[in-house]
Amino acid sequence: MNPDFHVPYVLPTVLLALALLAKIPTLLRALRDVDVRATTILLACATAVLVVITPVNIDRLNRWTGVANIAAPWAYSFLTVFCATGLTMIMRWREPPSVHRDRRMRMVYWIYACIVAGLWGTFLLADAPEPRIYDLDTYYAATPWMAAHTLLYLNAHMVSSLIAASMLWRWYPEVTNRWLKTGLILQQAGYASGLGFDVPKLTAVVARWLGNDLDWLSTEVAPPFALMEAVLVALGFLVPQIGPWLQKTHRELRDFRRLHALWRAVRVVKPATATVRFGWRAPLELRLLQREQRIHDALRLLTPYFSAEVHQRAYEAARIRHGESRAVGLAGAIALQEAIDAYCRREPASHEPFTHIGNYITDHLDVVAQALSRPRVLTRTRQWLISTERLTASV
Repeated sequence: MNPDFHVPYVLPTVLLALALLAKIPTLLRALRDVDVRATTILLACATAVLVVITPVNIDRLNRWTGVANIAAPWAYSFLTVFCATGLTMIMRWREPPSVHRDRRMRMVYWIYACIVAGLWGTFLLADAPEPRIYDLDTYYAATPWMAAHTLLYLNAHMVSSLIAASMLWRWYPEVTNRWLKTGLILQQAGYASGLGFDVPKLTAVVARWLGNDLDWLSTEVAPPFALMEAVLVALGFLVPQIGPWLQKTHRELRDFRRLHALWRAVRVVKPATATVRFGWRAPLELRLLQREQRIHDALRLLTPYFSAEVHQRAYEAARIRHGESRAVGLAGAIALQEAIDAYCRREPASHEPFTHIGNYITDHLDVVAQALSRPRVLTRTRQWLISTERLTASV
């Protein structure tokens, strides 16, 4: 057995297995969510199909069980459940809840359950004593029950691919969500790959019936399409669910990092009430919320120390040196640093609170945090501001 023949199976199998493992925690948290359960089943079946059809595993199953070609009904059963789950998920996503939809979904499950039973029944009735790892379908193409076994799974798979592709084609123009649209494109490509698997297989089987040998279509052309279908269809169902989560996580991580310099600057301000600090294991959303609350609380406590005069002078100086766009952030950052220094000295800028400065910083958190994250530019601007103040005072 050529070990290089197994290499193409490794990457898609590992990718699907990792996706399945990543989905299990979500399944445990949302066990009652129908979409989560269906996606998990689909990923499990796609992974199981690729694991079972790997040539080395076919050989192992034959030897471990002592039953020649036992991998066939297992692999084709997983493939059939994969098809049924994909069809019902498309129905659930495409159509609003209704009695008619639920009835159609139950019909799909029953039809494919009968197909699975038929696969095992035809295999048990078939006479296939010679283990065939690469060419089972064509080798036994003239054997009555084994031929029926092959035609059953191929036709079931082809029909499901055509129906799924047809439903997706009609649904695609109505979809506006970019993640769902991406998922539909991946599924369309996946089901097209499934047809690329079925047609060469059927052609090779029919060629055997006619006394010709086109086994290379079944052993060399068809398998890569099966691998592509499993990966693309699974990704097509995963992307609409994982995409928004990744987008939300990216946005929260970006905001968390963006506010780091600002949060670090106001840490010297003691909070009014005791707070619990969350570790890195806490959800990112919770840590971001705590960081934002800490910043807003610090700005509120710094209100008596803000100086409108300092802020105005800083704005004018920054506008001269860096332009209007950067002046807003630099002015807010300098006013904040001056307020923190005054807080540490316990020297309020005025008895009247300058709430509008704190509100100004709150309204421009992004640019103020960005200015604080560039200490060199901020320090040079403050130094230039101090030097101009001294020059003005000497004149």
